[in-house]
Amino acid sequence: MIKRPPQKTASTISTLNDLATLVNYSLMDSLNCDPEATVNGHDHAPRQVFTGHYVPVTPTPIENPEYVAHSKNLFRELGFADSMAQSADFVRVFSGDIAFVPEPMRKVGWACGYALSIFGTEYVQQCPFQTGNGYGDGRAISVLEAVINSQRWEMQLKGGGRTPYCRGADGRAVLRSSVREFLAQEHMHALGVPTSRSLSLYVSKTEKVRRPWYSEGSHSRDPDTLVSDAVAISTRVAHSFIRVGQLELFGRRARKKEHPQAMEELEQIVLHLIDREYGDVIDQNLATSEKVVLLAREFRGRLTSLVANWIRVGYCQGNFNSDNCAAGGFTLDYGPFGFCDVFDPQYQPWTGGGHHFSFLNQPEAAERNFHTFCSALRPLLTAHQDCLIELDEIQSDFPKAIQTQMKKMWASKLGLATFNQGLFSELETLMVQTPVDYTIFFRQLSTVPDSICVLKKSFYKASDCEADLEGIYKRWEEWLTKWQTLVGIVGTTDATLTTHGVREELSQQMKLVNPKYSLREWFVVPAYQQAAAGNYSLLRELQEVMTQPYAEQSKDIEEKYYQLKPLQFFEVGGSSYYSCSS
Repeated sequence: MIKRPPQKTASTISTLNDLATLVNYSLMDSLNCDPEATVNGHDHAPRQVFTGHYVPVTPTPIENPEYVAHSKNLFRELGFADSMAQSADFVRVFSGDIAFVPEPMRKVGWACGYALSIFGTEYVQQCPFQTGNGYGDGRAISVLEAVINSQRWEMQLKGGGRTPYCRGADGRAVLRSSVREFLAQEHMHALGVPTSRSLSLYVSKTEKVRRPWYSEGSHSRDPDTLVSDAVAISTRVAHSFIRVGQLELFGRRARKKEHPQAMEELEQIVLHLIDREYGDVIDQNLATSEKVVLLAREFRGRLTSLVANWIRVGYCQGNFNSDNCAAGGFTLDYGPFGFCDVFDPQYQPWTGGGHHFSFLNQPEAAERNFHTFCSALRPLLTAHQDCLIELDEIQSDFPKAIQTQMKKMWASKLGLATFNQGLFSELETLMVQTPVDYTIFFRQLSTVPDSICVLKKSFYKASDCEADLEGIYKRWEEWLTKWQTLVGIVGTTDATLTTHGVREELSQQMKLVNPKYSLREWFVVPAYQQAAAGNYSLLRELQEVMTQPYAEQSKDIEEKYYQLKPLQFFEVGGSSYYSCSS
């Protein structure tokens, strides 16, 4: 069990020295270090890692770091003074230089290996050694754990340089992808979707790397040019960064008996996960086999709820491999993600993602990851047939569990007490045929309109033929009447149900689950383009707007950010879609 340090009172953390008093390196202290690792963490070349849960690695600092942004909301939650984000020692550490940290902070970070399954199929080809022993955190390096207000937080540098898992790459993230991840994590948190969090973002004033990207206005599916981008480091924060792919790596090794400690290392990482992420719901005194069964059940609940929430807010993970699936049940690794503008069940922002990771296929993708998760746990239960049977039942009931969550979610978006399949099927067809803006449509519906005039704000032009439009509008009016009847505002003899107060109550309820503002890519592109020129004002404006996604903000903000996607931004590489996140 993880030993936790005594807690300070909840006073403001104003300096790195204050933070140092709260550090507690549970992963490095309780799990196995790679026996072939260097003590000083100077381990930056690709190599195979055969055993151990982590490799000590020193991050590679970015040159001449400059402050870009920090999460004021997360700083407030952690008790950090805002002034810390621009203090010299804080900037130094969270731009990659941990050589001078105050004790008991450590001058070495860590990276972890994991396995890869794509839609439930095991792969080793992405490992340069074709064995799976060289695949893992290639540019993500954790630099500390701290227990703050009785909660454990791990802080991880994205773009912190090469690790043994870098597969020959440079270990860097560029400003473009760092801005996207920084904004998306805090937006998702504000939307009420479980997610890793953004702490800080720093950019180098002098260090650049070359990346494939899209020329301006390009309609190419693949990048058509090389660009020189400033490197950046964003720090993401979570209770842990243990992935399904991490458990999968140790599960594979145990299943194949790859080394004498394989089964023991699997059990250690599973128990560590339980302590880090499920300690409040799984009794520490239970036997390991009982804990494993409870873990599978709890993770199923979190994963099904998470994916339903993704769809509620129009989010598509894009690349939902096992290594991009957090074992704690939250959103992790904002690479080729996107928020849909036009509703499309097969929306996929990543050109390499395919239908299997598309918007409304995410429940099935989650099921494949859950099967991988259960397969990783199975070796721990070989001597416990009753527990194996329970695990199999939990796994086989995943479709029912995700269907329950999806029905609950759609009912809440529609303001219904219970899900109505007929109403939803008609709506889905209409949203595709019209077509509609996903976020704007549901927010407009949340005003509880009398006619489709209010809904038309969300309609993209479907046809130049007036007769076709009239037919579509007629079908919308018929659908709206059915919806109004089901939510109880028409077709009743009780006049009190149609009063302004009841409509207002329904509207407020629906607006709590249907956000007004969504982090659309065509908002983000000019923000990171301006940031590349040293102007961070638009980025910070987006940060402010997107951390209040349900609020009725100012008229100026509404005119700027509550609108249909302009036609000139459709099918543009790097905006409507992208082949990489770099």
